[in-house]
Amino acid sequence: MEISKVHSIANSRGIKTDNLFKHEVIKAIQMEEGNFDCYATASNGECDQADCLWLGDCFEVATQMEAM
Repeated sequence: MEISKVHSIANSRGIKTDNLFKHEVIKAIQMEEGNFDCYATASNGECDQADCLWLGDCFEVATQMEAM
């Protein structure tokens, strides 16, 4: 998801996004929703949160972060 869309979602929920990276904004949104702030931690490609808005991005970012 484009960062502008992520910021838009955060702003609509009253979450301040100043000086935050994309993954930090997403984790803040997850927490505000009452969910685990697990974005980009599914490095094994498995997740039990099938309805998560971030699922597609999550796997991709987790894989990239693991390669670092």
